[in-house]
Amino acid sequence: MNTTTCPSSAPATPEPGRLARLTAARAFERTLSARQQLDDVLDQEIAGARRLEGRDAALARAIAITSFRHLGTISQAVDARLAQGARSLPRPVQAILVTAAAQILFMEAADHAAVDVAVALTKLQPEGLRFAGVVNAVLRKIGREAQSIRDGMAPLGADTPHWLREAWIRDHGKTHARAIAASFSEELALDLTVRADAPGWAARLDAIMLPTGSLRLRQRTPVHELPGYAEGAWWVQDASSAVPARLLGLCAGQTVLDMCAAPGGKTAQLAALGAQVTALDRSRQRLGILSQNMSRLGLSADMVVADGTQFEHEPYDAVLLDAPCTATGTIRRHPDIAWTKTPQDQAKLVALQARLIHRAADLTRRSGTLIYCTCSLQAAEGEDQVSAVLAARPDLALLPIAQTEIGVAGCTTARGEFRALPHQLHGDSARVSGWGGFFAARFVRQ
Repeated sequence: MNTTTCPSSAPATPEPGRLARLTAARAFERTLSARQQLDDVLDQEIAGARRLEGRDAALARAIAITSFRHLGTISQAVDARLAQGARSLPRPVQAILVTAAAQILFMEAADHAAVDVAVALTKLQPEGLRFAGVVNAVLRKIGREAQSIRDGMAPLGADTPHWLREAWIRDHGKTHARAIAASFSEELALDLTVRADAPGWAARLDAIMLPTGSLRLRQRTPVHELPGYAEGAWWVQDASSAVPARLLGLCAGQTVLDMCAAPGGKTAQLAALGAQVTALDRSRQRLGILSQNMSRLGLSADMVVADGTQFEHEPYDAVLLDAPCTATGTIRRHPDIAWTKTPQDQAKLVALQARLIHRAADLTRRSGTLIYCTCSLQAAEGEDQVSAVLAARPDLALLPIAQTEIGVAGCTTARGEFRALPHQLHGDSARVSGWGGFFAARFVRQ
């Protein structure tokens, strides 16, 4: 779908239930048109809707996320029931139609209620009155045919953009690619990294102890309301992204550079090990948030705002580079990524990653350890980068990662890299199964 921003104000302010749905539509549209992160847009839209809080704010978030999680299926369903497709409608109306269809198809909303609210919200839009009948008719058809629409869904189908489908099949084979796509249709529970006594905190939080050492929450309680949050006993961090810092094998007092450090989960891990950490990030705002998180945890690190490709310093004992990437391994938590990233974005990021790897190598002392990692599922941002840097840097050698260092079967490559796929890690329900897609390679500077 082709979208631009919904109007920031409407002729009338809807009641909270309707306001939640309008907020979801606005966030959906802004995210697609500006290719921003949905979480950031939602925060802004919810803050702007001053009457929206608590359950209504949560509803707006759930609707927007669900709309992106199944955007391909929803778009096909809408287009098939419009003579000229969704593009024939004003873009704010498109957003209302998509988010209403998401509620009918995937959120067990009462069809008549979802239709009535969508029609009412359409009428609030400029020129919306003339399209209210169309919205009503399309959504009623979708409601009547909802089961057949859902039955027509398939892994690697409409909900997976073509360029990602092709890349995942090429890099991981069709069986794994299908499993990756299937896993993204489900919400994933939150993971925590604890400073100490993981079994004790697992019992107190009713969490699952994962083989990697992370904890997985069964409940959906807001994290700031959970025991241990205020005293900094743990922090939110996906289990796969918590692996690379552990692979450095640091001892207390060693110097380590955390490049592209924000939001800071790895910085906290390194500091908790007793290392002298320098947290580097080009964003002052993101580094400020990292500093606040470190204060809550009672941990310290030197904060440096700088461009990692140009940063100069005497070599460190170890460098951890979590490079900017397409983040496709996080689609399960952030389904908007599938629809806001493009092959052109990947090409630019691959070039940036290469520059950062070479700078990171220069900042690693002789016999020191360098870890390069991304939360991307594409080999272009993982295995291919490793091959390129090994060919270009005779002073770097791959230090293979053993499966025993991770604790999860099937997540190391033949060359000894860490490759986590989203459908690994089976639990007793879909919500507590899997983890984020991730890649990491460990080098020693000779």
